[in-house]
Amino acid sequence: MSYLPSIALAVAGLLLLLVLLLKLRRVLRVLTHTMSMVATNTRKRTGLLRARSAALHVAIAERRGLENR
Repeated sequence: MSYLPSIALAVAGLLLLLVLLLKLRRVLRVLTHTMSMVATNTRKRTGLLRARSAALHVAIAERRGLENR
């Protein structure tokens, strides 16, 4: 019967490990979702910045074209 406390301790340890893994999985899922949202937002803002930069280059080129006439 001296092995019974060892088995009980091992089962308690496995249950604790299972609970911690489930919580970690939940946290990682939230982190993944947040990272995806940040990446999407960054891509959108980068696209807008590129569009504005291109429009500025076009406006400058048109203005230089008007000055040359």
